[in-house]
Amino acid sequence: MVNRMRHNRSQRGNTRSHHAIKAAGISVCPDCNAKRLNHKVCTNCGKYNGKVVIDVLAKVAKKEKKNKAKKEETK
Repeated sequence: MVNRMRHNRSQRGNTRSHHAIKAAGISVCPDCNAKRLNHKVCTNCGKYNGKVVIDVLAKVAKKEKKNKAKKEETK
């Protein structure tokens, strides 16, 4: 890189002005009124666009069963 390819301070600043991180788009789930990210499945009820995508209760039960087995194994 030689001198002729350099940018001055204002050009550098104008380029970097577009590198800012934007805030995440947060909306409210219409079914359970929990906060969720836009275009993502609700982590509280497991619904997206009015349809059940994830069975949240089954996931919680599986996690509890795994934790219980882990506790019994350590005893």
